[in-house]
Amino acid sequence: MWDWIIDFLAGVLAGIEGFCGDWGLAIIILTVIIRVLIMPLMNKQVESSARMQAAQPKIMELQNKYADDPERQAQEMQKLYSDIHFNPVMGCLPVLLQMPVFFALFTVARDRIPSDASFCGIIPSLAGSAGGMISSEGWGPAAIYIFFVILFGVLTFLQMAINSGQVSEDQRKQQLGMGAIMAVMMAWFGWTIPAGVVLYYDASALWGIVQQYFVTRKVMEKAKAEAEQSMQNQSSVTVDVVRKEKKPRPHKKN
Repeated sequence: MWDWIIDFLAGVLAGIEGFCGDWGLAIIILTVIIRVLIMPLMNKQVESSARMQAAQPKIMELQNKYADDPERQAQEMQKLYSDIHFNPVMGCLPVLLQMPVFFALFTVARDRIPSDASFCGIIPSLAGSAGGMISSEGWGPAAIYIFFVILFGVLTFLQMAINSGQVSEDQRKQQLGMGAIMAVMMAWFGWTIPAGVVLYYDASALWGIVQQYFVTRKVMEKAKAEAEQSMQNQSSVTVDVVRKEKKPRPHKKN
């Protein structure tokens, strides 16, 4: 199964390279194709995240109200998720779908494309890495590889920083801190992987940032408004039911 994924990706990449004449451009075009294909799932992920953010006050209320009754708390939480149409699976599905491509591209860049495959003459070898180039060629030739690795980390942080603008101040600080840690980890990871994989991630992250500005914000605002309206409607129904409950009539005294 894994070999089939690698063979398929290598064939697609070779076909795109035959069309555009450059392996680096082929990776960028492949990135765009993948991002376009998963855009509906990404929007679903954003909607799910937005609904969860809108429901945070209600979630805290339920957690406090049923702190001594975990079973009832779970039931009420499940009911709330149903009311706001929250699907926890959508939060990780787009990432899971991209992971096979990411790891398969590692093998393709290392073993399946020519050793001299380049990116428009900017990156001499997409199979090389920043760490490997420093060891074999020195810091000068490795400078462009180091630049793309640093860009790898910076884009990771920027994506999380943009997302943090939609949450509370405390959560924003936590996300920014996590973003800084992730940026360092990604830069460290990018130090040893083929430049072709780093290029794929850089292109994907840039697409994600542009998408956040032009698409994601609108999707998030709409999903939040829908979730808040759903909770408001549910609260109105609950209040109305309580008001309509018949109270027992007091017995007349003889």
